[in-house]
Amino acid sequence: MSLLDTINQDLKAAMKSGDEAQKRTLRSIKAAITRAQKDKNNQPLDDDEIIAVIRKQARQREDSIEAYAAAGRTDLADAERAELAILERYLPALMDQDTIREHARRVIAEVGASSMRDMGAVMGRLMAELKGKADGRVVNQVVRELLSGR
Repeated sequence: MSLLDTINQDLKAAMKSGDEAQKRTLRSIKAAITRAQKDKNNQPLDDDEIIAVIRKQARQREDSIEAYAAAGRTDLADAERAELAILERYLPALMDQDTIREHARRVIAEVGASSMRDMGAVMGRLMAELKGKADGRVVNQVVRELLSGR
């Protein structure tokens, strides 16, 4: 069963059970998937592309949580956290920092990178390899640490 089929089934179940948070979140996922399909000339998305859309939605929720928390709006931050928890159910686990560090060391050696000037070459290869498996922010942080010699 595809990820989209799973989302559709879970949306039906949420509608039957009356779970408003899940219903709202799954509808927003479906809307984002529809927008992505339209951007791709109405071609259906595969599971990896759907995961990328959901990951983008999750990142938006994380940013909103930070903004609401900074503004003292814990009620809105809590609502975003609930939606983020629902989104995370559909995402594969991301690599931890140690695993990313191993991949980054290998790519740095392959590219022959020695300073921050080589960051673009390392990040380009590493992100192509780790797409969907690691958070880009964490990858960037690890590569910066390794190239700066910390």
